[in-house]
Amino acid sequence: MILLSIVIPAYNSQGTIARLLDSIYRSKRTDFSKIEVIVIDDHSRDGTVGETALFLEKHKRDHFQFRIIELHKNAGPAAARNTGAKYARGKILLFLDADVELYPGSLAEVVRNFAEDEDIFALTGVWSKSQRSRNFFPKFKALRDWSYWINERDPKNYYYLFSTRVAAINRDLFLRLGGFDTTYKSALVEDIELTYRIARRYAIVFNPKVMVRHEFEDFLPIAKKYFWRSYFWSRIYRNRKKFDPVATTMKEALTTVSAAAIVFSLILALILSALSLPVALTYVVLAVLCLVFLVHLWGVRKFLTFARREEGMVFAVKAFFTGLILYLVILSGACYSLVKK
Repeated sequence: MILLSIVIPAYNSQGTIARLLDSIYRSKRTDFSKIEVIVIDDHSRDGTVGETALFLEKHKRDHFQFRIIELHKNAGPAAARNTGAKYARGKILLFLDADVELYPGSLAEVVRNFAEDEDIFALTGVWSKSQRSRNFFPKFKALRDWSYWINERDPKNYYYLFSTRVAAINRDLFLRLGGFDTTYKSALVEDIELTYRIARRYAIVFNPKVMVRHEFEDFLPIAKKYFWRSYFWSRIYRNRKKFDPVATTMKEALTTVSAAAIVFSLILALILSALSLPVALTYVVLAVLCLVFLVHLWGVRKFLTFARREEGMVFAVKAFFTGLILYLVILSGACYSLVKK
């Protein structure tokens, strides 16, 4: 009897899929007779299928229940996950992105959680703060996410994003909800949208012991994702009309706006100074700049403290200005969604 079906959508994942599969295979305290792995190739143009088949051939005698489903056209990760869920035989679905690696105890932790508590219907984990890259931005992004989910969590708030990097759900519930919204062709907010539908009636348990490693990209690809994620989430927000710890808390929204206010006030102060306008007016603008700077600093203080402790003061200073730019990108995406309304 299959208890857990691991569903992995893959598109041009030749460089990462073998590491993920190997991390599953090397998971500790795991009964693989009750687990199946389903890789859905989303019409890749590289050697993803070949790399996956090679791994299958290598472990075909190890009771590793494994299958590859090849889609005839590129449909996006939401559709690929839904296809995997359709063919899955397990009571529980565990979604993993093709570019992550499981920590040794994560798989056993998922199985234990669902086995010991019949009231758990959905569970999500976290990606670690570690990066193989020594470049600044991947480390910044990993620390920023870790800080948000681990260091900055308000114990009074309920954090429940069903993050598809690593998230598990009762298969019957997933199918009853209709799966992921396939109108989202890219990995943008399909996880957030499904989260809201799950959370209407069921809790999504956050377990930091369920951990994966994810290697982040550099600034431009991440900034692009931030822009479009903000764009689509803003459209969802206009229907829900409330902030939440899933995507953006009220504090995060205030921090984002204060970042824009810092930049605007700084530019205005420079313009006033260059035009030799009354000094009093420049002082007013500088006073506003100091105020919004303090507001923004308050919003990011826990992260900056964490970044300094992990990587030093120079890193923390760079992180402050990098975060400022990303907040502007996020706000730009939100504003663009209003324009396109």
